[in-house]
Amino acid sequence: MRVTPRPAKKPSKYKNVKKIVDNIEFHSTKEANRYIQLKILFRAGEIFDLAIQPEFPFYIDGKKIFTYKADFSYTEKTGATTVEDVKGMKTPLYRLKRKLTEAQHKIRITET
Repeated sequence: MRVTPRPAKKPSKYKNVKKIVDNIEFHSTKEANRYIQLKILFRAGEIFDLAIQPEFPFYIDGKKIFTYKADFSYTEKTGATTVEDVKGMKTPLYRLKRKLTEAQHKIRITET
């Protein structure tokens, strides 16, 4: 009987390491750490309506072109809604989707 060894897992393209916090899988340690910070602010009453991976569909002429998934959104005490994306690498495709989403949904996406 011949046993073929399993190939080693290919490292992530951008060297990120997935991390699980509160049974939620995050794409990177940086994103998981930001979640922990936001959770503390939420519990302290500094922010409200914390959402993880909120989706923003993008339409042209009634046809859905793509869905932008941010990392977090929340409401500040002032009533302003903040949409955040934790980025290590800003690809040209990400930049395009961010601009289109900001224009259509009239939001500002902050990067941490």
